[in-house]
Amino acid sequence: MAVRALDNRDVTAGIPPDSSQLPRPGLIHTRLSAIGWIAAGAGALVVFLAIGFLVPLFGSLHQLGRLALINGPLVVVYLVISGAFVMRHFERHVSDTLAWVREDRAPGEREHEQTLRLAAYAVKIDALAWIIAGVLFGVINSLLFSPGTGALILGTIWLGGEATCALDYLLYERALRPVTACALAARPRRMCVAPGVRARLGMAWSLGTGVPLLGLLVVGVAGVARPHVHASDVAAAVLFLAGVAWVAGFLMLQLAAKAISDPLLALRRGLDEVERGELDAHVAVDDGSEVGLLQAGFNHMADGLRERERIRDLFGRQVGEDVARLALSQGVQLGGEEREIAAVFIDMAGFTPLALAVSPGEVVRLLNRFFRVVIEVVEDENGMVNKFEGDAALCVFGAPVSRENPTVDALRAARALAARLADELPEVDFGIGISAGPAVAGHVGAEHRFEYTVIGDPVNEAARLAELAKQRSGRVLASDAALERVPAEESEGWRVTEAAVLRGRNVPTRLGQPEPHAG
Repeated sequence: MAVRALDNRDVTAGIPPDSSQLPRPGLIHTRLSAIGWIAAGAGALVVFLAIGFLVPLFGSLHQLGRLALINGPLVVVYLVISGAFVMRHFERHVSDTLAWVREDRAPGEREHEQTLRLAAYAVKIDALAWIIAGVLFGVINSLLFSPGTGALILGTIWLGGEATCALDYLLYERALRPVTACALAARPRRMCVAPGVRARLGMAWSLGTGVPLLGLLVVGVAGVARPHVHASDVAAAVLFLAGVAWVAGFLMLQLAAKAISDPLLALRRGLDEVERGELDAHVAVDDGSEVGLLQAGFNHMADGLRERERIRDLFGRQVGEDVARLALSQGVQLGGEEREIAAVFIDMAGFTPLALAVSPGEVVRLLNRFFRVVIEVVEDENGMVNKFEGDAALCVFGAPVSRENPTVDALRAARALAARLADELPEVDFGIGISAGPAVAGHVGAEHRFEYTVIGDPVNEAARLAELAKQRSGRVLASDAALERVPAEESEGWRVTEAAVLRGRNVPTRLGQPEPHAG
């Protein structure tokens, strides 16, 4: 689908909803029209009743009867005519605006802008109908009764229309949230295109409660300024307007609060998922205000966390999980520290003729099988495969994570490694060397390119022992420096068989091999 094919890396992007799951534009128009009809009817009824309670304060009961008799039918006729006009005009606008939904494609720039402002456009049409109604009924009643009566009706209709339009907007905006979410996913926005939290709450209070309270103020002024007004008329008007203020204010504040609380609850659930380590969490961006920017910000944060986790995973695969964890927590500085380590060097024998005899693909598959065994055994014994060198690998114990006796771990790993390779890769020959002692472990290189490594005599000695081990039956040799650093129960599994001068050295090194029965 076209919407899903778009790039959503913008800060306001969410996971694109499937526009094929949205209601058709005709059904959307029907829902919005139903909201408009119900709100207009309820608003007209409240205004009509309000005028009925206010007229006795400024006129007479006889005049009230004539007003109701003349204006009642006119209100019904105006509602029908204006409602039909609004529906017809709005239907065309909705069909044109939501053509991308009907055609199951991404919205164009004009369609996108109109979609995000559809609720505001609907309210503008409703407001126009209320303005015309106020002027029309104000003029009619000024001619039939008095300018004061016309002004009273005009003002009442004006205030009632404002409150009704505010309610309309909140209802329209809520009904259009699925469409808004799809539009924002297809074409993200960096700016607000809808009233924000402060504006919505202010609108809900001022038009849902403030307007009726203004009516109460007018009633109070009329009661004080016109001594002949009956107290029962004032009381009736006050009770009516107070009821309207309670119902309208409660309804509008509920809608405004829900428009804010629902996205916040979704964000809270998303944060709970992230806290549990579920980094694929996302929330729908279905609001054009700063609430929508907050939703998009959460999605952007989740994207960043997923990317960071991928980088961390890749980093850990490249340098080892312990090195990656240390670098992420403490940062990276060139240089190192001296510590006691054990080194295991394993080298495959006869690799050059093997590489000439088989295809490169077969060579790579064999090396991968070989190194998979090395990695599994070394990590099981709390070591780290520090680097791969063609057909060889350097394994380090005691760095970067200190161990109580890294040499014991290294000797166990060497025996286990020789056993597994002989069992799982009998076609591969190898040599394993083990040494131990002080070395420097840290990051070596330049600021823009470096690696974690271990430098010292144990590393060099282990590599020389691996060369020599290829010529011994057990294929495993440990230096006396390593065997001297382990307790008796571990050294008993090894026997010193000979002494040899390793390449690049002048002093003989005593060599140990594992006992055949040693685990």
